[in-house]
Amino acid sequence: MIEKAVKDFTKKLLEKTNNKKIHLVSHFDTDGITSAAIITKTLQKLSKKFSVKILKQLEDKDINSFPKEDILLLLDLGSGSLESLSKLKNQIFIIDHHEISNKMIPKNIKILNIHLLKEKDYENLCSAELSYLVSKEISNENKNLSYLAIAGMVGDTMERNITKTRDKIIKQANVKIKRGLLIYPSTRPLNKALEYSSKPFIPGVTGNSEGTYELLSEAGIEKVGKVYKSLIDLNKEEMKNLVTSVMIRLSSEEKASEYIGNLYLIKFFNKIEDARELSAIINACSRMGHPEISLMMCLGNSNARKKAERIYVKYRQHIISGLRYIDQNHKIEGREYVIINAKDNIKDTIIGTMASILSFSSVYKEGTIIITMAYNEDKIKVSTRMAGRKSKSNRNLKNLLDSIINVTGGISGGHQNAAGCTIDKKQEEEFINLIKKKLDVELVKV
Repeated sequence: MIEKAVKDFTKKLLEKTNNKKIHLVSHFDTDGITSAAIITKTLQKLSKKFSVKILKQLEDKDINSFPKEDILLLLDLGSGSLESLSKLKNQIFIIDHHEISNKMIPKNIKILNIHLLKEKDYENLCSAELSYLVSKEISNENKNLSYLAIAGMVGDTMERNITKTRDKIIKQANVKIKRGLLIYPSTRPLNKALEYSSKPFIPGVTGNSEGTYELLSEAGIEKVGKVYKSLIDLNKEEMKNLVTSVMIRLSSEEKASEYIGNLYLIKFFNKIEDARELSAIINACSRMGHPEISLMMCLGNSNARKKAERIYVKYRQHIISGLRYIDQNHKIEGREYVIINAKDNIKDTIIGTMASILSFSSVYKEGTIIITMAYNEDKIKVSTRMAGRKSKSNRNLKNLLDSIINVTGGISGGHQNAAGCTIDKKQEEEFINLIKKKLDVELVKV
């Protein structure tokens, strides 16, 4: 059971870190940053000596640079690098939810990972939730960190699947939940939330202020004074009209209905915040090259919060321009896949976000494999997603990428419906040809 796994892991962690310095390493996305914030606050309360490193991905060069004498604590990464980590002399602890490269765990590694649980005990918890469970096991006073677990959970789009453990965390966080259209920020003027909406991507509205005003007029939603209401302030009739207007603009009523759900409102900096927006701000800082700012914000630094909001504005502008670029430029389209090679026209740190946005949009039919690519110096960042929230495809995107980089070289990670890899730029043409051939052959077999 998850409770026993957390208890055993925490006990070992406290034993091995007694009077030892800890080197904390975490992934740079929302789940990783919130995990790092939870564990940082926990270690501070324990008066532990520790350092923090935030990484875009875990490579051998990073592993070889870790302090030789420290206890290593890896968050939201490491499960795919067990072989390389096993070569270190350090005692290593990993809290992660990604698929494990080798379930034979090396002697120097203690890992808390949902994929190691028995099938009947499996709950798809994110790393922030697992980190919170460890923190709470250390001290029940750490319940006040539960809001960070909620932000991480929303950041990894797991909020629709309310498991037994997740339900407990939500209740401990004292989250306010409102049913409505799943766009963010739900606490800011509605016209801006719609204009910058990327999940869902609303044709004629996203990135289009005139289209936004047209939709609001059609829904009968008017300004209150000089500004529009926020989403959470709409009454039932207004919310119903807004949903109808959005559905009209999406190609599939079934897809549109997927965007009706719970809005999670948490207390952050002594005010009610939309967990989705908070998650997006954290993610934006990292994608724009400033993960330290998002971490400081999660630790309660008000100056970092101001900086993060300014970065977020720039990030949203990048997202909108990226979507326009994809819409207006050439794509390689197969029967049930699309390859979008942005080269150096979209930042490599947001190309995965582009894939994710498109996968949740109505642009591609359910089950379409979306492959996005962007340059990063002499490397190419590749991100893959499966279109649709309820795709019944048996394809495994991580296995797909693994089969390609076994030929081209590179590193990969991720899950069945969302995976990524990094390859050398000189392998660009070979990678595209191989993945096209692989997908075309699979489709013929199907």
